[in-house]
Amino acid sequence: MPEAGADRLVAELVPPPRFGSARFATYAPDPGIPSQAAAVQALTAFAAQVGGAGGGRSGRSGRSGRSGRRRWFGARTAPGVDPGGVYLDGGFGVGKTHLLAALWHAAPVPAASKAFCTFSELTHLAGALGFQATVRALGGHRLLCIDEFELDDPGDTVLVSSLLDRLGDAGVALAATSNTLPGRLGEGRFAAGDFLREIQGLAARFRTLRIDGPDCRHRGPEPSPSPSSPEQVAGAAHALPGASLDDFPRLLDHLSRLHPSRYGALLDGVSAVCLTDVRPVPDQAAALRLVVLADRMYDREVPLFASGERLDLLFGEEMLAGGYRKKYLRALSRLTALSREARRPAVPPVPPARRPAEG
Repeated sequence: MPEAGADRLVAELVPPPRFGSARFATYAPDPGIPSQAAAVQALTAFAAQVGGAGGGRSGRSGRSGRSGRRRWFGARTAPGVDPGGVYLDGGFGVGKTHLLAALWHAAPVPAASKAFCTFSELTHLAGALGFQATVRALGGHRLLCIDEFELDDPGDTVLVSSLLDRLGDAGVALAATSNTLPGRLGEGRFAAGDFLREIQGLAARFRTLRIDGPDCRHRGPEPSPSPSSPEQVAGAAHALPGASLDDFPRLLDHLSRLHPSRYGALLDGVSAVCLTDVRPVPDQAAALRLVVLADRMYDREVPLFASGERLDLLFGEEMLAGGYRKKYLRALSRLTALSREARRPAVPPVPPARRPAEG
């Protein structure tokens, strides 16, 4: 079973390999969608302030003056609250993660002074280290980027509200992406109205920056490739150095006994994941654990070979109709993409050009 200490867990909070080269210059805004170019401009300005006086904020206390002050977005803040963070709201596929990673790269502070993680990685970090240790581990940073921000349950709501309050008051600049507006976090998952104070407090930490584009939030699962045979999957596992080979039900059982913060360590040195007997997940707890593993595989660009049932049947209709629909659709999209990548033929190396014979 892989072990990951606190130092490693914090050191791994960097943009994943898939977004390791993401820069503002490599984001291609659609000329017909002005909000995309506006987002690049606004984030470039935000990045330039990280590490300055107040880490991109107006002081380390997290409070503005009584009358409110004008911030870099231009609008006035509510008295007594400083929304020193930026919150990128938009549908799937508009480049929010690219822009968040580009912000991390552009911030003019050492890599050890900035962190990049998904929302689930942040909550798993707090679960693995404890609240106070997480505050100490991240409180000295100048920037925290949180991808796929969402509130799944009351515990997350209270935890993240308190954590971001402490980090924001310590002068850590905050940036996040989500498919849900800040004030509507938690809807459809739990009695969000009972935690309105915490949700409103979180929303007050951010300025919302809308990124428009083709909105695929309500699409169904992408058609997945036909499954391979068990023999093909086993053959791929034995042919690829560093590939893993697991029975899907046993993998789910193993994930249930491993803290999600350790899922990334499962993939250390793994060149491909090969799974046999893929079938619909039995319950929501197993489904959410699989979502985390799918995210870690996608971040690390680990291809997937699978036999059994089609990947688009992993989550039943009831799951896809529930409050975690967006998570499940994201996982299906990512697992399908990794399965397609596994089927791409290897490109043979191009031989060096030969010089024409003389004479």
